[in-house]
Amino acid sequence: MRVTVLGTGTMGAGMARSLLRAGHEVTVWNRTASRAEPLAADGARVAADAADAVASAEAVVTILFDTVSVLEVMTDVSLPQGCVLLQSATIGVDGTERVVALAGERGWLLVDAPVLGTKAPAEQGALVVLAAGEDAAVDAARPVTDAIGARVVRAGTRPGEAARLKLVCNAWVASLTAAVGQSVALAEALGLDPRLFLDAIEGGAVDTPYAHVKGAAMLAGDYPPSFAVDGVRKDLALIRDAARASSTDDRLLTAVLDLFEATSAAGRGADDMAAVRTAF
Repeated sequence: MRVTVLGTGTMGAGMARSLLRAGHEVTVWNRTASRAEPLAADGARVAADAADAVASAEAVVTILFDTVSVLEVMTDVSLPQGCVLLQSATIGVDGTERVVALAGERGWLLVDAPVLGTKAPAEQGALVVLAAGEDAAVDAARPVTDAIGARVVRAGTRPGEAARLKLVCNAWVASLTAAVGQSVALAEALGLDPRLFLDAIEGGAVDTPYAHVKGAAMLAGDYPPSFAVDGVRKDLALIRDAARASSTDDRLLTAVLDLFEATSAAGRGADDMAAVRTAF
C-alpha cells in the first residue's frame, strides 16, 4: 500500500521502518523536518508538508504528540477517496471524539488504532495494535496493522473504544514503573543491593519482564528514552480525566502523576519513564 506516517518521533519512525520492511511505499512527514529526514535513507519519501504527504495515500497513520497536533494537521488536509485513517496517537476520550467528528464530516474511513509498546517494538514491527472501527475500516487497515504489530486486539466496532482501552493499559504501565522505582529506592535506603529485589521476584507469580527492563535502567542510572517522562505525564493527565469523568477513584493515578511531574520538574522530562526512580 501507499502509506503515509504523520509524526516521526520515537514511535512514528519505528513504525515507518516496519512498514518499509513489509514492502509498503511509505511517505513520512514531521512538523520538525529534521526528525523525518533520516528515514529517506531507509527508503521513505520525506514530504514537504502534510497535505503533500497524504495526497496519494491509501492509508494514513497519525502518531503525533497530542490532540491539538492531530487536529491541527488533519483539519488542513484532504484524504483521497477510499483512504483509511489510522489514528494511533494517545489523545484520550475527548480527543478521539473530536477526531471521530472530523472524520464523519469529511467522510473518512477511520480506525481508532492506538498501540502498546515503545521504541524497540515499534522498530521491530512487534507492537500490539488496539483497533476499534467498522469491519470495512479495520479490514482496509489490515496491511498496515500486520506490518507494525505482532497482534491486533479488536476493542470494538465504534472508534473511541480502543482509545479507552489504551488509557486503561497505560495506567497499568505507568503505575508499574513507578512501583519498580519505589522498590529500588527502598532497597537502597534499607542498605540492600537493589538487584536483590529483581532477583527475588524473578520467575515468580509477581514477576513481569517490564520490571527487569525498567529496573535495569534504574540500576544503571541511564535513561535513554523509549517512552519519555513528559509523554507519560500527558497520558496520565488524560487517564485521570477519564477516571474522574467516569466516577472512578483517582487517588492512585494522582499519586503516580505527581511522581512523574516531579521527575519532569527535576529536568528529566525527555528521559525514559524509568527516570521516575529519581523522584524517590
